[in-house]
Amino acid sequence: MFSDIRGLNVWTYARMLTVVVLALCSIHSGYGQTCTEGFAYDRRARVCVDIDECRTVPDACRGDMQCVNQNGGYLCIPRGLYSQPTYPRGDPYPLQPPPAPPVAPSYPVVSRSAPCLLGYTLAEDGTCHDMDECETDSHQCNPTQVCINTAGGYTCSCTEGYWLVGGQCQDIDECRYGYCQQLCANVPGSYSCSCNPGFLLNPDSRTCQDVDECEDNPCAHGCFNTYGSYMCSCEEGFELASDGTTCNDLDECGFSEFLCQHRCVNTPGSFQCHCPAGYYLYEDGRSCEDINECETGNNTCTTAQVCFNFQGGYTCLDLLKCDPPYVELSDNQCMCSAENPACRDRPFTILYRHMDLSSGRSVPADIFQMQATTRYPGAFYIFQIKGPGNEGREFYMRQTSNVSATLVLSRPIKGPRELVLDLEMVTVNNVINFRGSSIIRLTIYVSEHPY
Repeated sequence: MFSDIRGLNVWTYARMLTVVVLALCSIHSGYGQTCTEGFAYDRRARVCVDIDECRTVPDACRGDMQCVNQNGGYLCIPRGLYSQPTYPRGDPYPLQPPPAPPVAPSYPVVSRSAPCLLGYTLAEDGTCHDMDECETDSHQCNPTQVCINTAGGYTCSCTEGYWLVGGQCQDIDECRYGYCQQLCANVPGSYSCSCNPGFLLNPDSRTCQDVDECEDNPCAHGCFNTYGSYMCSCEEGFELASDGTTCNDLDECGFSEFLCQHRCVNTPGSFQCHCPAGYYLYEDGRSCEDINECETGNNTCTTAQVCFNFQGGYTCLDLLKCDPPYVELSDNQCMCSAENPACRDRPFTILYRHMDLSSGRSVPADIFQMQATTRYPGAFYIFQIKGPGNEGREFYMRQTSNVSATLVLSRPIKGPRELVLDLEMVTVNNVINFRGSSIIRLTIYVSEHPY
């Protein structure tokens, strides 16, 4: 081995034995290009070019060491060795060939006196072995750097997550480069990704996936999963509470007093309408309809009585009994004969009628009609309310023709109440000098409710 290099000078020999670690650069499109340690990105040429650390790094080599730039790094060698004659790069020999070396024997010769280059040490067998400067702590790396042994030398580098800036290893802020999908926390030499509430970190420790919170049934009624969250819904008749998960019953009865015709009862998620006694709930679920107890047979009237139904109730009417001097003309009419002296100045007939009236009925309202059944030539008729029953002047008669009139309700009446009105029809005939009258005794049953 030594016989082949005797014609070379020391510098050429050092160049042959020194292994220079070449670094590859990683180029990305846009403005986020990065290169490995010892290189810088040239935007114009779009390649990674070597950094001359001997110029850019202050005191790259200390003591009597000379800095020699290498591709991707640099070497520190003694100045005496560096000052030996050099030759143009790429030409291992000078312009004048060196003196011819002596003829080497045909068998290997080991020379124990041959010195080793810098970075190597002479072994017992006479060969030169690489010296591990990193292990012997004879390197010149800064405390922030990591020593990496090379053949015949060493390299000062930085651990993962750091880069070399001005001869010092500084932490790389990975969060600036969007390594995390959502949240990123930079830590010395590394970074940590996390997710917003409603997401879970995927096994790649970078991306986040949505959490389906509805699987845990967080809502009292319905749940709808959204990206990163969820929404609760309530069934009909309920509203979402302030906590966003539970549902409160809506009091529909408090919304309007007209929801039910009579009384509204709130129930969980709904409401029910109730009707008073004597009524049933109509098919619309809100209105109240009168129960005709006389038709259903649900009454207490005897066979000797007549059942009369009115709104919300009924009454049992006894059979007609005419007070003297009246005699019964029919089942609802009494007559006082003209031949009877006691009937003078008395109504000729009394007809009994019954009707019902809703409490608080709107006014004015025509509620009953009266008409003469017998007409006499030259006669005219007067219609009026006679006797008690109209003390509050809730009624009056309006004549609609020569032989008819209508009973008008002029003021609302609140029930329950029972009124008896004598509606008189006076017949006057001046030709025969006749004046007589007939009465309809009208009993009005005013209901307790306005329906």
